[in-house]
Amino acid sequence: MTENAQQQPTAPSTELPTQYTPAEVEETLYERWVERGYFAADAKSEKPPYTIVIPPPNVTGSLHLGHAFQHTLMDALTRRKRMQGYESLWLPGMDHAGIATQNKVEQQLAEEGKSRHDLGREEFVERVWQWKEEYGGRILGQMRRLGDGVDWDRERFTMDEGLSKAVLTIFKRLYEDELIYRAERIINWCPRCLTAISDIEVEYQEDAGELVSIRYGEGEDSLVVATTRAETMLGDTAVAVHPDDERYQHLIGKQIKLPLTDRTIPVVADTHVDPEFGTGAVKVTPAHDPNDFEIGRRHDLPSLTIMDEHGVITVHGPFLGLDRFEARSSVVGALKEQGRIVAEKRPYMHSVGHCSRCKTTVEPRLSLQWWVKVGPLAKAAGDAVRDGRVKIHPEDMSKRYFDWVDNMHDWCISRQLWWGHRIPIWYGPEGEVVCVGPDEEPPTGAGWTQDADVLDTWFSSGLWPFSTLGWPEQTEDLRKFYPTDVLLTGHDIIFFWVARMMMFGLYAMDGQAPFHTIALTGLVRDEFGKKMSKSNPNAVDPLVWMDAYGSDAVRFTLANGANPGADVPIGEDWVKASRNFTNKIWNATRFALMNGATVEGPLPDASEMSATDRWILSRLNTTVAQVDAYYDDYQFAKLADALYHFAWDEVFDWYVELSKTTFFAGGDQARVSGRVLGEVLDVTLRLLHPVIPFVTDALWTTLTGGESLVIGDWPKDSGFRDQAAEDEIALVQRVVTEVRRFRKDQGLKDGQKVPARLDLAVAALAAHEAAVRQLLRLQPEGDTFAATATLPVAGATVALDLSGTIDVAAERKRLAKDLAAAEKEKAQATGKLGNEAFLAKAPDNVVDKIRGRLAKADEDIERIQTQLEGLPQQ
Repeated sequence: MTENAQQQPTAPSTELPTQYTPAEVEETLYERWVERGYFAADAKSEKPPYTIVIPPPNVTGSLHLGHAFQHTLMDALTRRKRMQGYESLWLPGMDHAGIATQNKVEQQLAEEGKSRHDLGREEFVERVWQWKEEYGGRILGQMRRLGDGVDWDRERFTMDEGLSKAVLTIFKRLYEDELIYRAERIINWCPRCLTAISDIEVEYQEDAGELVSIRYGEGEDSLVVATTRAETMLGDTAVAVHPDDERYQHLIGKQIKLPLTDRTIPVVADTHVDPEFGTGAVKVTPAHDPNDFEIGRRHDLPSLTIMDEHGVITVHGPFLGLDRFEARSSVVGALKEQGRIVAEKRPYMHSVGHCSRCKTTVEPRLSLQWWVKVGPLAKAAGDAVRDGRVKIHPEDMSKRYFDWVDNMHDWCISRQLWWGHRIPIWYGPEGEVVCVGPDEEPPTGAGWTQDADVLDTWFSSGLWPFSTLGWPEQTEDLRKFYPTDVLLTGHDIIFFWVARMMMFGLYAMDGQAPFHTIALTGLVRDEFGKKMSKSNPNAVDPLVWMDAYGSDAVRFTLANGANPGADVPIGEDWVKASRNFTNKIWNATRFALMNGATVEGPLPDASEMSATDRWILSRLNTTVAQVDAYYDDYQFAKLADALYHFAWDEVFDWYVELSKTTFFAGGDQARVSGRVLGEVLDVTLRLLHPVIPFVTDALWTTLTGGESLVIGDWPKDSGFRDQAAEDEIALVQRVVTEVRRFRKDQGLKDGQKVPARLDLAVAALAAHEAAVRQLLRLQPEGDTFAATATLPVAGATVALDLSGTIDVAAERKRLAKDLAAAEKEKAQATGKLGNEAFLAKAPDNVVDKIRGRLAKADEDIERIQTQLEGLPQQ
């Protein structure tokens, strides 16, 4: 922390503007936090460390609701830990996003009438760096708007010098340990991005294609195969059948004519073929299908590549030069002319892979690529969770993790791009292959060339938890802050990123996993539960909502929906409600300051406090304990809900309102309650700060004169509980709630005053008569008082004079109708719950709903009967 952070607190203020305007507070306050070094972590500190590394957003990206959601939760975790006395590091940075960034710059060049090949590799890479400096990293400024408490001095980029050294170091280690190799395999190829992409970068969707059945061979020596990719038959090198399929025993080992070509191909027997599916015969195209590739390897079949990197047919003949989709229809047409089409089905809905970046249909393609042998690395990643070194939260997400790491295929890490970490392999004129580490000079001389490919972006981001802390050097940061404490990220990138970091962290850091906990969140969706998409009108720019309602309102809305692992619906009305909450906090604090709330001096002894004071302090400590437990369990929605209801309902709606008569009366009791209210506000603002940092810091510094909540202390449960006071105020709340409901049912306006007689037979209630009358707008009974409605509730009797305010006959008729409906609902629910056959078959959630309906019906009957009894007799 800088010297500026060591300022003396100022005297508390009692003045606040009449309304909260986020735009006038947030930017100035954030810059003050940064300038004073509040978010800067000290590796030399003796405080226990707490570390989160931010999932690095793409350098091409901008803040979307998914970022805002996860950043809110990470910020809340690190702010709380900082307040608890930890050396809290939240480390920011960006990913170089190989394919996405190269595409951006190539689009820019295309507008100039150029391609990257016009520039050459070195000049193109320089152009990408220029683009990064000019246009990249917009999201970093947007993170400031959100209030991210990251250590900006430690900002990293996956292509910076230190991280590049880490990439070269681990590549060489893996290579020397024979965990990186080069081989021809089937890869996912994007004809638009012109590069290999990994399995996890392929998005599958149902496409309307065609299924055609083609006859190979002649007469009794013919077979029928079905395919959705007719053009690939040009590369067939066999037909496969199951070895036990009696239909084809006479063909196994024979050659059959491949239509449209001058080739014959063998019929092979392979157990991979399902004899029950289709005709039981499948075409084998080893160079263009992963399953066919494996069949080809088992039977030593040739692999014929029939199209180039653009998806254009390269086989000599009538289809040469056609795009793969043009070739598909042309091939089918030619087969029809020869009478080879046995059946056609269109549209035929089937799952088709698309590039996750450009949405182009992916083409399986045989290619020479670099691979990571993931077997031992994936096993270590699975073991670390199984033996408890790393916990996945929520626990039921562990199955998805194990499904992936236990069945992981070798990882294709080479990409046919120019932007990225170039593979550090040099090839010599005599076939030599040399891997060059970060501190080694590459071989020189005629004929030596470096591999042209770059590494998959996820290769470098897989090192993020330790490379950002200085690895491979043994830095102070690495010793202090590794392993990190929690990885908080969406469940959708378990495969992309989480497993990669686990594998590399355990490998590079001598078995130390990169984090203790993996906290998985859901995805942000619209208020109807639909996925947000730029192509749909439901996509939301969080900055628009921040401008309209403030960053705190957006943050609180997101936290309030954050149930572990579950998707988060969000709509503008909910953000408005959160804006109302921040306004409520502002206005209530302003009222409190104007009416004697203070943090000066010790809390009065409990014997000096009213029951209302003791009640709110008891509820305060219970809330502190609840919030701590929810934080430790990553239950953000529950902690936000608990804070909302405590602050709005118990502090502002009940405690402040119940105490108004005390404040207005003045004297010693008012001073005691003012100190209690100051304490409650102080602690409540501290509890709220990690989630809504701006409004809470502005209010807390005004209330206390302290420097900033960012460096304030996290509240602790003092252990104070007063069950008697809680029970007493619960009685008051019940009386007020029931009478308010009765007033509403009678159509009385909120501010309408009604003469009333209060018979508060319970002593605990009698002490609160003045507050009860104020809350319920009940006037003292006058000389002409006539009790026209009597409500017995919670040991009290409230008699109201409703003369001239309601039509008693109409009200009785309405209530009688409501009572009949409630009794019918009770009878139906009781009947179902008494039916043993129904209970035996019905799901638990259905039975629970019916029980809830029964309980609600009982409550309604009791309430309506009380209202009827309270009406005057005619």
